[in-house]
Amino acid sequence: MISHDTNVDSPNSSHAPLSLPEQRRILKELRQKLLLQYRPVLQQGAGPIRVMARMVGDLEKQCRALNLSQEVIRDGIINRTIGDIDLRKVIECEGEPGGPGDYRMLADELGIALPGENINGYTASGEAYLWLREQMLENERFLLSQGIDLRIYDILGVGNLVLRDWLAQDMRRKWTIDVPAEQLYLSLGAMDGIDKTFRGLRNMFREQGDNEVAVLFPAPGFTVPDWQARSCGYRLHSVPTSERAHFKLTPPQLADALETNPDIRIVYLTVTNNPTAFAYTPDELNALHDVLRQQRAKGRDTLVLADLAYIGTGKPAEDRARMETFNAPDVLRSTIFVSSFSKTHTLTGERFGWVTVGNPEVAGRIGAGWTNSMASLPSEWQLRYMSYYQFLQKHPELDQKLRDFYRLRRERFIAQLQQINQEQPLFEQVYNDDDATVYNWSKLREGEDAFSLFEKTGIAGVPGSGFGYTDQFIRFSIGVIPVLRKLP
Repeated sequence: MISHDTNVDSPNSSHAPLSLPEQRRILKELRQKLLLQYRPVLQQGAGPIRVMARMVGDLEKQCRALNLSQEVIRDGIINRTIGDIDLRKVIECEGEPGGPGDYRMLADELGIALPGENINGYTASGEAYLWLREQMLENERFLLSQGIDLRIYDILGVGNLVLRDWLAQDMRRKWTIDVPAEQLYLSLGAMDGIDKTFRGLRNMFREQGDNEVAVLFPAPGFTVPDWQARSCGYRLHSVPTSERAHFKLTPPQLADALETNPDIRIVYLTVTNNPTAFAYTPDELNALHDVLRQQRAKGRDTLVLADLAYIGTGKPAEDRARMETFNAPDVLRSTIFVSSFSKTHTLTGERFGWVTVGNPEVAGRIGAGWTNSMASLPSEWQLRYMSYYQFLQKHPELDQKLRDFYRLRRERFIAQLQQINQEQPLFEQVYNDDDATVYNWSKLREGEDAFSLFEKTGIAGVPGSGFGYTDQFIRFSIGVIPVLRKLP
């Protein structure tokens, strides 16, 4: 149990208001006291991400209870634990208001902002918001004309074939992944797609008489799939990657893991990584494909579950080159791709995802993960998904604007960390990235950790142990909040 008794004097409304320096002193004391309370909790093995989130939430609550000013709270509690982009909190405007560098317009341009909503000084027209709603009506009319009624039970639970065909065409056009719509299933975001895939594969292996099945997870990595796999009864094999290899799985590591652990049937691979923001090059991917190809020659077919959550946040030519490596027929047949609009188009709350299965036999077998986990995908959700797909096809310029926005935030944040490091040497290495994702992954100096960094700077990140790695590393999000410290 964590005590919330901070023993910090509360500003009293009957006295003169405290000065900003005095409020900052109080906030600093609060940070120090909370760190003493929360550090043992993390050492006891509690989930690092949740511990940091709870600590930040507690501190914000205490500051509000003490009536500290919003300016002091904003400057002294910088929550970079959450990865999602909140378009309503975008303040960046590069150049003329209303121009191409006015990123406040993104909420309006992507249909998030309501008509007349004020987004940090920009008044939204709401045109995209209203267009999406009108298009949902048109899409329902179109589906009914095709004999598809979303208001009745969908026996397979994988979504309407029209939208699935659109997405299959998009995979073909953007990434040269040629898979028919019948092998593409809709999901409520990428996490739901991964979960349903694990369920379906577990059932497939069981039907084949293979009850001892494991998944290889490179570390550091996104750990929700670890939990999903474990809950489905898989064994887990974690392979720690090296700083020298930019935290990417190497061919010798993959070969050794497969030879040592004959129960590995699935390799979970984030092509562009969360938390590290590093991405596999085509040569690196081809080398991994060769290892798996050699295993197939020996009669062992290992599936790759390729998480594409951040494919689309990087440079288009580089993303396409990465994806083209999966085009070899034998590689494609052994790969399951998981995609979503959550990070690529900042549509996290919409939960638009899909799973593309390269092998038709595997696709048919894992459908049970959909059929037996929900009666039907929600009708209104499918209509909105269709409308957003059409909207994004009409406005391809938004893809580039979002990539530019992500780059701006990453570059500013890296510059901020470097500036902080000059003032207080807290980092051994502030990493640049592969111009993708919404994160920064950096290495702390010996003796520092996420707690000491938070105490000294007010910046809350996620310890490396939250991603199956060492706490000498830390992940920051550029997502929810902008960089506020002015840079020279």
